[in-house]
Amino acid sequence: MDESTAMYGRWTRDALIKRIRALEGQVRANDAEAARGAGVPNSSLKEGGRAKANAGAQPQRKKKNFGGDIDPSKYSTRLVAMKLAYLGKNYGGFEFQSTGNAPTIEEELWKAFVRACLIFPENPDEVNWGPWEYSKCGRTDRGVSAFGQVISIRVRSNRPLPEEPEESPTAVSDETAAGTRPQDAGETEALEDAESENTPKRDFDDLTDELSYPRLLNRLLPPDIRILAWCPTTPAEFSARHHCRERQYRYFFTQPAFSPMPQSLEDPKSHNGKKPKEGWLDIEAMRAAAKKYEGLHDFRNLCKIDGSKPHQSFQRRIFESDIVEVSDVETALPYLRGTEFQPSSSSSLGTGENFPKVYYFHVRGSAFLWHQIRCMVAVLFAVGQGLESADVIDKLFDVEAEPRRPSYVLANETPLVLWDCLFPKDLDDPTRTDSMEWVYMGEDYPLNAHGASGLVDHMWGRWREHKMDELLAGQLLNIVATQTDVSLRRNPKAPLYAPLTQKVFEGANRERSVGKYAPLMKKPRLASPQEAYDKEAKKKGYRDAAHMQAAIEQRRAEAEAESAGGAETVRTTETAGGDAAA
Repeated sequence: MDESTAMYGRWTRDALIKRIRALEGQVRANDAEAARGAGVPNSSLKEGGRAKANAGAQPQRKKKNFGGDIDPSKYSTRLVAMKLAYLGKNYGGFEFQSTGNAPTIEEELWKAFVRACLIFPENPDEVNWGPWEYSKCGRTDRGVSAFGQVISIRVRSNRPLPEEPEESPTAVSDETAAGTRPQDAGETEALEDAESENTPKRDFDDLTDELSYPRLLNRLLPPDIRILAWCPTTPAEFSARHHCRERQYRYFFTQPAFSPMPQSLEDPKSHNGKKPKEGWLDIEAMRAAAKKYEGLHDFRNLCKIDGSKPHQSFQRRIFESDIVEVSDVETALPYLRGTEFQPSSSSSLGTGENFPKVYYFHVRGSAFLWHQIRCMVAVLFAVGQGLESADVIDKLFDVEAEPRRPSYVLANETPLVLWDCLFPKDLDDPTRTDSMEWVYMGEDYPLNAHGASGLVDHMWGRWREHKMDELLAGQLLNIVATQTDVSLRRNPKAPLYAPLTQKVFEGANRERSVGKYAPLMKKPRLASPQEAYDKEAKKKGYRDAAHMQAAIEQRRAEAEAESAGGAETVRTTETAGGDAAA
């Protein structure tokens, strides 16, 4: 990594843009200065002169001050846990990426914490959480949302600083020694002592006296990132990552998954009596398959292998896995009530008046692997469409027979939500109750939730905006689907039936045509974990993963020996110095 990359690699996008503009201003100023030396008329230098003045006004690597003159030394700090929510569609994931093309949640959090003067980094432009005891409960990928993400961080507090110990009595002052009696000073001290005795000290209250962290940050964060709550009783050694004992995810989808083909246009050859009608999902089959995920299993065939983690275990315990219907969220599309679009009466799907329905895949576990949820959902969708049986999950768990993951497409990322993160005290508690004492927005001051600029008011605006989009799109969809009489066949060349091709649903807004579906266990295989580790090691210049690990251990041993040698040298020097002094 060269010097420029090390300097700017962790800067925020806004800081980099500002720096580029400052450098461009300096270039224009230098060009204007050069032109002035060459005798160019002053009238042509006005723009360059202004650019030079603006460039000169830009501070160079100077500590920024966003909230007035705040001296960090005058404030105490505290470690707090915060629960936040965000809609991830417009972000490149949660974790800050210096090379990412889209902003991340952590980048927006960093800017808000700095502007609120809750942290005081030496360089506010550089995203560096290290000095602030920062940790996060999970790392959501690009496009994934969270309604219960938890972070912990050390921030500025209103708590009084510890009182400095009183100085011991000193020698008599020069004035007293000269015979001058400091009557005014003595009377003032006596008066202050009397007032302090009459005014009892009040304990610091975490709700009425402390900074309102959610309110401060929500004023500075984008509207699709909100701090929901904070914990005033965060333990001193709390880590949002290591102390979390349960993470809950939900993956939302509709029933039907995509618009069904009218029955009159379906080729009779496409019906084999096993698969549900195209567009519809067999919810009961998906539920039975989801239950197979529960328990302790090796999920290497249901995740993406991270080549940089050669010692990673693929064993994960799933506490609960199910398919759940969401109530009271239906947006009726009347055209789906038509017999041409409904599933057959013999289907176990059932019929109803309120379609489409909304379901979610609910999963609870202690920890998850990279893309594990999306892999699990992809298999469930194949089962729900009748393309696979639930037994395929048992085959994927048999890693001795299947050491390499089949090359299937992951489910789309947008419907996935990190729903909640729990921190129970007792690991044996079957209810796994969260022990964190969260103070949610509005519990301290109700208008923070339901006021004119409260959290609920903000969320209502976001909801209504998207609800209007949904409503108008639904109305238009229903018009388009019902105003056309496909039985007219005005073009004599029109085909009698739709082409025989398999459509596959993978969680996105549209289905995908794959021609003839290849069964999951007959798909090509990806690299095994060991092959992925060796490939990653070769990228770094090693023969394989074992060679890289040996080199790492050797460097670690040399560093420990050097550190021990340095300490021994210090002890020897101190001993020699003591002997000389003796």
